[in-house]
Amino acid sequence: MEIAVTLAEAYDIVVAGGGLAGMSAGLTAARLGRSVLVLTGGIPGGLLLNIEHIDGLPGFPEGVPGYELCPAAQEQAEAAGAQLSMSGLDGVEPSNGGWSVATAEGELGARAVIVATGATFKPLCVPGEDEFQGRGISTCASCDGPLLRGKVAVVVGGGDSALQEALTLADAVERVVILHRGEKLNGQASYRERVLAHANIEVRFGVVVEEILGEETVRGVRVRDLHSDASEELEAAAVFPFIGLTPNSGALNGVTKLDDGGHVLTDHALRTPREGLLAAGIVRSGATARAAAVGGEGAAAALAVHRYLDGGGWPEHAEPARAGAR
Repeated sequence: MEIAVTLAEAYDIVVAGGGLAGMSAGLTAARLGRSVLVLTGGIPGGLLLNIEHIDGLPGFPEGVPGYELCPAAQEQAEAAGAQLSMSGLDGVEPSNGGWSVATAEGELGARAVIVATGATFKPLCVPGEDEFQGRGISTCASCDGPLLRGKVAVVVGGGDSALQEALTLADAVERVVILHRGEKLNGQASYRERVLAHANIEVRFGVVVEEILGEETVRGVRVRDLHSDASEELEAAAVFPFIGLTPNSGALNGVTKLDDGGHVLTDHALRTPREGLLAAGIVRSGATARAAAVGGEGAAAALAVHRYLDGGGWPEHAEPARAGAR
């Protein structure tokens, strides 16, 4: 969708991010009567889009697939009056008491901006990773699991994402091997219990991946035991790395304060120190990677903007005191 708006035709609010936080912000702002544009940065949905089973979301006692939840959130936001664009956020800067928002299609104006750009999965940064992207390296178990029937898949990591994807893969592949550098899994208790009890899942603690092996596609990984320092090769047809998240905050470098991990610093009302600039969801420092939480943050940010645009003012120091801010 091409953006055709000038700075003189500013939106009340531009929301950057098409995940659950962004859609919730767009929905809430539109329902409050604000003109709002959501920059989805591609296909709406964010990281949740590819999750087979999202648990812990109120109203879905049996869980819900991300590929059902995310389109429903998009439809709801659009029905409320939010406009959507597949453009992403390239940059923001103050302009005439509001904000100039840069996208690949040009600049547009906003009285306020909510950054809900989410995060991307951290790479393993090992030999073979770049070479085999899309040829055995994946972060979507629901997409690629059915292609691996009768084969072995490796999942790297011990958090929620790793455990969720391992459980999804276990229903499709012959065997899943979880490789975790720690001595215990640190995902939710319900996921840990299911993983450790699953006959098709093997968990190996205290190991790291040193190299991804293959020819045309992945055929295995070389791993090193952190206790013995011994290395060995494991056969696998695919590798799913889930070792953490990197916030998509590059567009805010030099604009507002970030913590040492690159997350946006905000106060309790999700306001940055820059007037009219807020952040919501996992791009924000202190946020939790829970669907219910990020959706709530999107709504809270929109409410904070609404109050601000109604003359509610902006605190002089809108960020909490945090060590390591830059």
